[in-house]
Amino acid sequence: LNMLRDLGPALSPFNAFLVLQGMETLHLRMARHSENALKVAGFLKNDPRVAWVNYPGLPDDSRHETARRYLAGGFGALVGFGIKGGLDAAVRFIDRLRLVSHLANIGDVRTLVIHPASTTHQQLSREDREREGIGDDFIRLCIGIEAADDIIDDINQALG
Repeated sequence: LNMLRDLGPALSPFNAFLVLQGMETLHLRMARHSENALKVAGFLKNDPRVAWVNYPGLPDDSRHETARRYLAGGFGALVGFGIKGGLDAAVRFIDRLRLVSHLANIGDVRTLVIHPASTTHQQLSREDREREGIGDDFIRLCIGIEAADDIIDDINQALG
């Protein structure tokens, strides 16, 4: 508390501008994230190279009605899916992506991908990961605000 009093918790003018700009455009970005994620999830749902898709915006998702009730502005940017072929296919898929960035964070304006079993959850045993729904086939996408067709084209070519 003393340090905050002495130094002040104020941002520099430029950083304050960036925060304000981010807050003022958040609703626009989230609408685009959600719109793009629904398109990507729909593409994945209909692709024979994909075993399953986890996205509450899909009408047949078990959480769809609850999500529709609580998420009036869209269903968010996170899309999970299982790639047929397990670990080898997952690694190949991520290596082939050109537009989508391989990063562990979420909430970026760019589309991001990660393979949780070999990154964020690698310290867990295979049994523990699978019990939590994080199998070797699981890919997590955080869909950005690029053109949806560009995201889908990149995913399609990476699936092989």
